[in-house]
Amino acid sequence: MNVSAGGQVAAAIAKDVAALRVRPNMLDYDAARRDFSWEQARQALAGLPGGRGVNIAYEAVDRHVAEGRGAKEALRFVMADGGTKSLSYGDLAHGSARFAAVLRTLEVGRGERVFSLLGRSPDLYTAVLGTFKNGSVFCPLFSAFGPEPVRQRLHLGAGRVLVTTRALYRRKVAPVRDTLPALRHVLLVDANGTPEPGTLDLTALLAQVDPSGEIAATQPEDMALLHFTSGTTGTPKGAIHVHDAVAAHYATGRFALDLHPDDIYWCTADPGWVTGTSYGIIAPLVHGVTAIVDQEELDADRWYRILAEQHVTVWYTAPTALRMLMKAGAERAAGHDLSALRFIASVGEPLNPEAVVWGRDVLGLPVHDNWWQTETGGIMIANYAAMDIRPGSMGRPLPGIEAALVARDADGKAILKDGQAVLVTEPDAMGELALRPGWPSMFRGYLNEDERYRRCFAGGWYLTGDLAKRDGDGYFWFVGRGDDVIKSSGHLIGPFEVESCLMEHPAVAEAGVIGVPDPVAGEVVKAFVELKTGNRPTEELQLEIIGFARKRLGAAVAPRLLDFTTSLPKTRSGKILRRLLKARELGLPEGDTSTLESPAGPAVLQKDQP
Repeated sequence: MNVSAGGQVAAAIAKDVAALRVRPNMLDYDAARRDFSWEQARQALAGLPGGRGVNIAYEAVDRHVAEGRGAKEALRFVMADGGTKSLSYGDLAHGSARFAAVLRTLEVGRGERVFSLLGRSPDLYTAVLGTFKNGSVFCPLFSAFGPEPVRQRLHLGAGRVLVTTRALYRRKVAPVRDTLPALRHVLLVDANGTPEPGTLDLTALLAQVDPSGEIAATQPEDMALLHFTSGTTGTPKGAIHVHDAVAAHYATGRFALDLHPDDIYWCTADPGWVTGTSYGIIAPLVHGVTAIVDQEELDADRWYRILAEQHVTVWYTAPTALRMLMKAGAERAAGHDLSALRFIASVGEPLNPEAVVWGRDVLGLPVHDNWWQTETGGIMIANYAAMDIRPGSMGRPLPGIEAALVARDADGKAILKDGQAVLVTEPDAMGELALRPGWPSMFRGYLNEDERYRRCFAGGWYLTGDLAKRDGDGYFWFVGRGDDVIKSSGHLIGPFEVESCLMEHPAVAEAGVIGVPDPVAGEVVKAFVELKTGNRPTEELQLEIIGFARKRLGAAVAPRLLDFTTSLPKTRSGKILRRLLKARELGLPEGDTSTLESPAGPAVLQKDQP
């Protein structure tokens, strides 16, 4: 779709806004920005009784129980057969208190890290909230990770406790357990009285403890969450978030997702990623809504049935999922009553304009894109319920968020003048998207990497690494990553992590990894591999290396495509130029090649070519 020629679409969407059947939480954007303060958002929450601080779990569940809403349905799990199982706010409060008591019994202290490697089961949600109640730090792991990403994150985070299943433990943890000396306790949710050697039966422990203990007196700046995010070089980064982040989860759920107390809300993101934690658990529970949890994977017919049969009113999903539904055909939506839906939002990667229009035509509602990062902890820029959508735009900054574009030099560094960042102010000019620090969910550091954290800030701004433009009305438009991180199906994949795994294969001498466009996933991982002497570039070896990576990294992270090459483009200092790999793969201008070790392009071998 040609966005510049989208006036009729914008006008039609404006009519949709005018016809909203529920009064949006934010009717006047300019007034909301003028009158908002983060202190105001904090005052909408309760705080721990007795002025003992703030705790995410108390605001998410116990506050509702204390205010007489304990019987309200909090989580509705949709099972494989389409049946449902519900937990009330009272159930969550009680279950999380028991989990916190288990941690106390195991002498797991404040600030110590509790990891999960679980699917979307009730055990995950009580573990998250119970960890907060104990004053410990929760760190989710994506259950599709392979053994090496699991090991690496447990090692970097000094994981003291891991909550997982028997099958996941056997496949992904037991083989590397002896390399994790900090990991004292592995709690199996399905031990059924016979835990694996070196593990504990969580169900039995929960039955034995006294859940009446008091919630830990956590302060706003106490560490609550550790989210690992990949970079282009080096190891994954552990982004630290604190209990005060709950104020941002509340405010963004109110403004960006337009949550109301009677909503049936569905966030399709897996809690192994930051979206699934911030907006699959914390934000909906803080708002006291009923949240849908689908225990199966994406299937077009199943998803339409859930939307219809569970009467979902607010749906937060990913562009990848929307593209898959689009690919399945509009007729798949026919016959499903989606009239309960009143708001659809998208996150994880830029939302193409066609998806916005498709939502309006097929689902009856336009899709509202928004932007944020693991480091921001919450939505920073969004399209709002009561504002016109500009298809293809990320939207405008949230109340309480100051966003700008910072000028960059030829090396991609922020340009400073007298210690202050030089801002790009002309409409439609490109710069690095930057945010003024100070919002509650802003990450407080990278675990054990202070210098890496300091490099994220310059001239009074947090530098996001994303390039963007801003139009004359203040709408931001995503241009691209300022580095090489690959976005595939909403997941951020660090090339270095994949390259390191590939190079562990005995036939691989060196590897370079890029993202290439894919109509469904947005991008998929493609690897370029140099072989060690004596190895031939056969189709069998290609499949073997891909299978090796899938076993180690998991299907979500491993390369889907692989070419053999005799020469990866590198700088004279030996750094692989991934941007050049990508330019040559996509037929784009190569730019400056003066720093190349050799200006010649890589020789890509056909299979079986000597």
